[in-house]
Amino acid sequence: LHYTRSLKWEKEMSSQGATLQNYNNELVKCLEDLRDKRETLNKEILKEEKKKQDIQKKLHKLTEELHRINERLAKKTSARNDFDTTIQETEGAYMKILESSQTLLHVLKRESVSLTKKKQTSHK
Repeated sequence: LHYTRSLKWEKEMSSQGATLQNYNNELVKCLEDLRDKRETLNKEILKEEKKKQDIQKKLHKLTEELHRINERLAKKTSARNDFDTTIQETEGAYMKILESSQTLLHVLKRESVSLTKKKQTSHK
């Protein structure tokens, strides 16, 4: 009876040992899979960080270029506004000259007519 229990116990222990070994093997395999997935993910993270750094460098350069362009635009816009002001003032002055010339021409024609009439009346 004792011998039968001992064999039964050994078989049970052996079976539990095999089950434990299977669990251990599965656990090791799962850990290896997790480490592989982590490593793959880590490589992707490193690639993305490199891309991010490259983009940040490009963005910095583009931001500096944009700043320089905005400065040039501000100067050119100011110069254009100065041109607009000068053109408007010159056109205004020119219109006054034209008006004065027209007025002078009318006055001169009136005086000419008046002088012509005086000359004609003095000849009679």
